Amino acid sequence: MAPRLNGLVQRAHLRAGARLRLTRCSYLYDEKRLNYGFLCLEELERVGGDGADAPPPPRRRPPPLRGEKKRYLPLWNNEDPYGDMWVADKAQAQVDVDVSKLTSLGQLEMTWRSRVHFHPLLVRVLYKSRLRYYGKPEKKLDMPYQAYFEVADSSGMMSMVLWNSLCPEWYNSMKVGTVLLLEQYAIKTSYPFKTQPTPGDSQMKRFATIEISLNVRDPPTKISIIPEEMVKPEWGLPEVKYRFITRSELDNLPNNHSCDVIGLVTFVGRAERARKREHGEDFWLYRWAHAIDGTSDQPFILELFATSQPDVFEHIHPMTYLVCTQMRVVRDLTENPSSTIYLTTSNESQIFITGWHKGQPYTKDTKVKNFIQWTKTQSEADQMKKTVIGGYYPFPRPPNNFLKYCKNNKVESVLKAIGEMEKEIEDLHYREHKRIAVQGIISAIRYISSSNAAEEASGAELVQVQSLRSNAIWASVERGVCRMQAGNSKFSLAQVLIKLARAKQECGCSGVQQPRHIAGNGRVWVRSDREGMSDIPETEETGRIRDSWQSDLWAQVKDKLMKYLHHSTIFPESIPRKFDYVHKDLLMQQYNLYAAVHQPKETRTDKNINEFKSASGLGYYEVTVLGINHDVAIDVAFLPLFCPEDPHLFQLEDIQHDTLLSHMSCISGCQQKATNEIVKAAMDLDGKHVVCILDICHLGDDKVEVFLSKIYKTVEPGVLESM
Repeated sequence: MAPRLNGLVQRAHLRAGARLRLTRCSYLYDEKRLNYGFLCLEELERVGGDGADAPPPPRRRPPPLRGEKKRYLPLWNNEDPYGDMWVADKAQAQVDVDVSKLTSLGQLEMTWRSRVHFHPLLVRVLYKSRLRYYGKPEKKLDMPYQAYFEVADSSGMMSMVLWNSLCPEWYNSMKVGTVLLLEQYAIKTSYPFKTQPTPGDSQMKRFATIEISLNVRDPPTKISIIPEEMVKPEWGLPEVKYRFITRSELDNLPNNHSCDVIGLVTFVGRAERARKREHGEDFWLYRWAHAIDGTSDQPFILELFATSQPDVFEHIHPMTYLVCTQMRVVRDLTENPSSTIYLTTSNESQIFITGWHKGQPYTKDTKVKNFIQWTKTQSEADQMKKTVIGGYYPFPRPPNNFLKYCKNNKVESVLKAIGEMEKEIEDLHYREHKRIAVQGIISAIRYISSSNAAEEASGAELVQVQSLRSNAIWASVERGVCRMQAGNSKFSLAQVLIKLARAKQECGCSGVQQPRHIAGNGRVWVRSDREGMSDIPETEETGRIRDSWQSDLWAQVKDKLMKYLHHSTIFPESIPRKFDYVHKDLLMQQYNLYAAVHQPKETRTDKNINEFKSASGLGYYEVTVLGINHDVAIDVAFLPLFCPEDPHLFQLEDIQHDTLLSHMSCISGCQQKATNEIVKAAMDLDGKHVVCILDICHLGDDKVEVFLSKIYKTVEPGVLESM
């Protein structure tokens, strides 16, 4: 394919299974090879259908047509092993280990400078890093890969590096716990800046000055895997030890503490990507997950970066038993310590799901055994009700202070102009997620119900109607209508959210009640078919009414804008869904990345993603942000996320310092008459400059979601100084 068409792949317009019409081709000769050339696609068009009935692709693919490379990278990141050259499992060796000829790691450290050749080593793998691809376009290395291992014998622990073409041959087979016999290896001074795992055994001696180097030459290393049943106690090889914690212990652990966890997955998010460097083309691949272990009503919140285990990473789903090792605690004691704590993978993390646990060393751990005992006391049906998969997941929330947001940001310029948003969106790659800060003025808000979202997304006119004085929201049940009572009482925003959630459950509201229409020109306006805030049960007529608000300023400038960007559409991939175990393969496929290889029809299903129930059943808001110079504007979406079966899923407590968004989240619990507070909060911001934090993500083709995540007032302490 002509390089100028690369963007079609980068943004998933062109993907495995897509039907194409080739409109222009050429034949290119390779000037460095005799009688060699290849077909080049110069122009093409997408046509309807997904090619589900196409034959499966050939099992073996030819080497790259152009250049001198001999391997393919995975499509969406660089860390995963990809292609036929990666050996799944090397055969275990039937070798007799002559202990008298062995050396130890401790002896190596003392004598390595005076020796050229080294005696064999017998070691156990304790830790394993993800793959590192260090290839560059101008370099001619065939297999520019590297992987670190920490290996140990009775004398202590040392780093071991697997280089280049040995990685495809041995990486998958060198598992944590594997016993290796190493011959003809090299010893080199340690690389000082590499990451270090935290040993499960704090008493183990670490030899940090040197590392074992395994390569195909200088010298050609000989590696043998010793079957576990042949390992003898007298060899003195240490067992793999872990640092498992329970969820109840997590809240007391400091930032960056290393630990291992096991839990029952209740939520797994879609796979997303983040650039390793601004303006670069290398990406980290990651997803979020929740897991519970019965020791707390809070889940483990897990940020899972790809660990060079694609077969595991792509198959994490609710109701599986998930083990994550060498995780790091992420917490900020200046924020709410109990609500923002989560765990993230490190370079040495490994993840395992049901089907991969057999034979793993952690199965002997006491806390793992305790977890398994807890699962036997649980009702599978009850746990299934709480399970959710995919969709937009706004975590971690932006900090409550904009100065802190700026300090956490590593980009060249924290603030973007609204007029630059178009370029930011155009530059996104498939499933790339970015968080962007823009200055603006909240100028209009419109609620779109879940049942009429498709119809409403096309837009509707705001209607100015009769003024109504109102300073309260009721919460009572009268003729089947769910309402909230605040009166003159002062509640924290977190309490408001909790009361709303409870009110919905108490009044038996299922799904979303259709709202009434509100508009305004700087005052609270409401429309009702009867005088005042009437208690009309929902009818077909009232069900067509929408909540809306606009400022005086917006009414004056909206027809005079130089640029007006519309990015408030909600896509099926944006919606978290209730998990359906019967259709787990389809759901995993939907929220994973597009496959690099086309899947034949027999592995697919005709069920549509929209047929799966939304986890919240809610609508969403369209929010208009006007530029501070009143010449540009952008429509963005705000998605209230609330799961009645699992109140902890979306961490609503973290939004409590954001008055407008917290009231908009009230729709989660009892939307029908909560809109007065939303309008009131919006009017507090009327005409004022704010900083809006936007989450943007490319979903393939021309679908880009833009969600409002946080609003900072520019008059807050520290904001102007940080800007």
